[in-house]
This record gives sequence, C-alpha cells and structure tokens, in this order.
Amino acid sequence: MEIIRQIENEQKKDSLPAISVGDQVKVDYRIKEGSRERIQVFEGTIIKIQGEGVRQTFTVRRLSYGVGVERTFLLHSPRVEDVKVIRRGKARRARLFYLRGRVGKAAKLREKTDY
Repeated sequence: MEIIRQIENEQKKDSLPAISVGDQVKVDYRIKEGSRERIQVFEGTIIKIQGEGVRQTFTVRRLSYGVGVERTFLLHSPRVEDVKVIRRGKARRARLFYLRGRVGKAAKLREKTDY
C-alpha cells in the first residue's frame, strides 16, 4: 500500500485553487484531435465533488443552447491544464443536483461574500 501512495503523491498537482461546490469555474482541458492537441475551455458551476487525493473528481454543469451539459473531470489529470474560479457560490449542501431541473435565473446561486 505504501508504494501506491508514493506513486499517487508523485502524480498530484500542487498549483490548483481551492474549489468547492457552487463555484463557477473555467476548466482548461486539453483535447486531442487526430495528431493535433488544443485547449478547450469548459465554463460552468460545480455541482459535485467526490473522492480524495489523486482520485478526486468534480462535475461541472452548464447550459449550452438551452440544453444542460455536465462533464466530470479528474482534478489531478494531466489533461486538465488549469482550473480558474470565476465566482464563489454559496451552497448549503454538498450536491447541487436540484440545479438540473432549473434554467435561467432560477439556476443561479448567490455569491459568497465572506471568504
């Protein structure tokens, strides 16, 4: 077990911001198309964070042309270039699945004012 922990600690990223559920983020994700690679930005609200250590994942939800799109990212993945927090949202629960049934202003969270 100690060998596995040692390998996981080598793969951990150090320069990640503190993210929490309800935050609006921009995720720079590296996409490979054929022989080319490019960075695609996925912007939305974090609705779920699970796992710990290298296995930690977070799910981001956004509305694209009126359709809800959710994408789950590995936090310490080499494909995730950067995670930028745009605004901190005030969430009173750990999973924001209730946002799936809401659109427009109803799907917005209040901004957290005390950091």
